[in-house]
Amino acid sequence: MTKSPPRQPPCQLYLISPQHVAGEFPDRLRRALDAAPVAAFQFRVKGVDPHEAARLAEPLQRICADADTAFIVNDSVSLAKRLGADGVHLGRSDGDIKEARAELGPSVQIGATCHDSRHFAMEAGEAGVDYVAFGAFYDTQTKPSEYRPEPEILTWWNSIFELPCVAIGGITPDNARPLVEAGADFVATCGAVWNGDEAAVVKQFAELFAGIRR
Repeated sequence: MTKSPPRQPPCQLYLISPQHVAGEFPDRLRRALDAAPVAAFQFRVKGVDPHEAARLAEPLQRICADADTAFIVNDSVSLAKRLGADGVHLGRSDGDIKEARAELGPSVQIGATCHDSRHFAMEAGEAGVDYVAFGAFYDTQTKPSEYRPEPEILTWWNSIFELPCVAIGGITPDNARPLVEAGADFVATCGAVWNGDEAAVVKQFAELFAGIRR
């Protein structure tokens, strides 16, 4: 009798912040993280002075630590180092992965945007990232993108590489299923959560993930 291949663990949620994270947002983040397990939260605030960014990030980082949620900084290696963040996410123009690793050390998670490119993803893996991100899979107002990978790229990645992959771009509880079934280890979302009832939407994602056998 041949053994069945090991089952892939359930998909996990990767939250991305809105642009505005002051005011009531820390309370909203706490509600979201209390609703169901969230693997990671990405602090993504554009065009803000580094000192102001650090001020805004610190309470959110504490909330993530209390919830055992990884706190990831978008784009900025220097801010990630200043905050002692759990990780940094780098776009294609945000710096060299190997230099970021040398700056941040071996324990900090580094993710890379790969759009729809298998070549970029393989290069990022060779450079030492901890995860690769593909997208945008759907239309999105958070970060409009000309790239539209097919879900099959997630299946391809998981069939060859052990590094986790993240699906990103316009993902909601209503359209995430094909990406989860294709092999996404994480689903990244922003507007679907923050444009509505954050706790309810996080619960919807958790219920979806739990119901998909892989």
